[in-house]
Amino acid sequence: MTETTQQMPPGAATKPRSPEFRLAVDALRGLRQELFHHDAFAYRPLPHSTADGPLTRRLKGRAREYAAWTPHALILAAGLLAMLIASQDGIRGAGSNTVLGLLALAPVLLTMVRPVGAFWLSMAATPIASALATEWDDSWPWLGGSFACHLFVLTIVAIRTRPRTAAWMWALTAGYGFVAGNVVGGHAFPSDTPQMLFASALALLGVAVWQIRREARQEVTAQQTVTAHERSRRTLLEERTTIARELHDVVAHHMSVVAIQAEAAPYRVENPPPELERAFVTIRENAVAALTELRRVLGVVRAEDYEAPDAPQPTLADMEALLANVRDAGLSVDKAVTGAVRELPQGVELSAYRIVQEALSNTLRHAPGASARVEIGYVLGGLGLRIVNGPMPEPGLVKPSPGAGHGITGMRERVSMLSGEMTAAPADDGGYEVTVFLPVPSASEGDA
Repeated sequence: MTETTQQMPPGAATKPRSPEFRLAVDALRGLRQELFHHDAFAYRPLPHSTADGPLTRRLKGRAREYAAWTPHALILAAGLLAMLIASQDGIRGAGSNTVLGLLALAPVLLTMVRPVGAFWLSMAATPIASALATEWDDSWPWLGGSFACHLFVLTIVAIRTRPRTAAWMWALTAGYGFVAGNVVGGHAFPSDTPQMLFASALALLGVAVWQIRREARQEVTAQQTVTAHERSRRTLLEERTTIARELHDVVAHHMSVVAIQAEAAPYRVENPPPELERAFVTIRENAVAALTELRRVLGVVRAEDYEAPDAPQPTLADMEALLANVRDAGLSVDKAVTGAVRELPQGVELSAYRIVQEALSNTLRHAPGASARVEIGYVLGGLGLRIVNGPMPEPGLVKPSPGAGHGITGMRERVSMLSGEMTAAPADDGGYEVTVFLPVPSASEGDA
């Protein structure tokens, strides 16, 4: 029973903190982060002004280059003004006036490289300047030069830092003025702290309004950029849809006519030869296949939410049908397969089929009447392809039909997508050769 009474529940030793206490802790943490942390004293040189300002853009030549130094010149002028005012505060001689002037000039100039450091230097220079002066009249604890210097520093630092930093600087200024005016100076001298707080508050308010307007202008510009991008993208999609619709209406119509005429042509000839019937059957099958592929591809272009049909994509197993198709078109082609035939990834199978298809199509277009050879090698670590055609024979009835040159580019894109290698160049005998290697990771590499 005794042990039970001595035990304390977890958390009973620490009293819950009040909201006021947590607010004070957060405030002190923010003060430390803004004015005492080492990052606050980082080297931050004042950047040059941009050349697209309302006044700068009207200048030309060297005048425009010099205009970039306008912020630095304004800060220098403010420092010199504070120095001139401070040089009138001392009555002990030229040396005292010089020191007072430098104490007012240095913090203002320091705002160009270390803004927070300039604030602390101004705070430290204020009591030193008061100690050097012998008569304060109604300037306590801020002499004329110290008043101007600190006001300039607060304004410049507020422009170069965040609003929260400026608020803490103004609070510390008020704290210093209260201590110096009521504790150190007592009631012997009238305090000019209210004037300092009022003038600095007006300056900081003006800076805050300027920063809010600048941020709002930047947000509007960014929003306008996004809107213009979206408008351009929407226009592009509409244009693509229009092109796809027109292309489908024109090409699909003619392909349909070709398929229908190829199917009806044998019935218009009495006792047509078998070769002619097979030729028209091949034409019809190619037209139907092209029409199906055309509708599938144009469907992707016409609608963003288009769903591709579930029809299987061609693979190397369909190579014989492809070769038979091109043979019917008049191309003499042989095939050779080396290595152990195995199932490859779908992307490799499809790309290999399309590469062979495009290479044979190029042979039909650019070298009609030439023979071709397709070599497929199942090797360790990948798949090798070699499609080579011989030189074009003497000109006959079928003329070459040079295209736009996108066939080789399309093959290279497929090979590059699979991190493969490809060479396409004329052969020694006057033909053309395409060599491709498509890497296929082994099962152990895929598991790793």
